[in-house]
Amino acid sequence: MKQVEVQIMGQSYLLGCPEGGEQRLLEAVERVDTAMCRIRDAGKVKARDRIAVLAALNLAFDVSERSAPASAHATAFAASEAVAVQDDPRLASIIGRLDTALGDDGRLI
Repeated sequence: MKQVEVQIMGQSYLLGCPEGGEQRLLEAVERVDTAMCRIRDAGKVKARDRIAVLAALNLAFDVSERSAPASAHATAFAASEAVAVQDDPRLASIIGRLDTALGDDGRLI
């Protein structure tokens, strides 16, 4: 484990980092520092701990927003596939036979 000194909102922190992970850590520090400085510079929040919590929430929301379209697409795809199965008895029969062959390993739909 390597230690890296970084600055966030002008304050120094000594952080542990796995070998080879320095670049990712520095990129994360930059995102956190930018988010916290943006909140501080807006002038509505003064307490460092509150700025940190708001920055963390904003960053977590951004991450969840980026991953949401993929999961929404997968859900929509699964729903459209289920409708297609209901509309085609031959397809429903084939999937039923595959489900039986798979047994306890799982279902296709």
